[in-house]
Amino acid sequence: MDIDFEKLIKEARKIANKRKLSEYATEGHVACALLTKNGNIFTGISLETKCSLGNCAEHAAVLEMLKNNETEIDKIVAYSAKGTIYAPCGRCRELIRMIDDKNIDTKVMIREDKIRVLKDLLPEMYISKR
Repeated sequence: MDIDFEKLIKEARKIANKRKLSEYATEGHVACALLTKNGNIFTGISLETKCSLGNCAEHAAVLEMLKNNETEIDKIVAYSAKGTIYAPCGRCRELIRMIDDKNIDTKVMIREDKIRVLKDLLPEMYISKR
């Protein structure tokens, strides 16, 4: 496995811990770690609610990255509290693409043994303008 992805999984594993917040919400079922082109790692956790007001871990990690004035993602992985790698949902894939045109080439771990480039995970409409 790629050394960078090993490091990202390790960082995500540290914060992937599902915790009940209330009868309506839990957090941390999924954690995300991303590596920027500048070599910085940013992380985030998911928030799940019964009324769909939650947020994906990828969004939280991206927002942390943006807060630190970076936009270009080299590699990204989502890791569940159950110990499983999750492929990003369509909404997360679109977000990664939209915040920086160069992110079309972001390497995304979709399984422990499978890495894909973001452009291969998106509908044609998101890659044709390149």
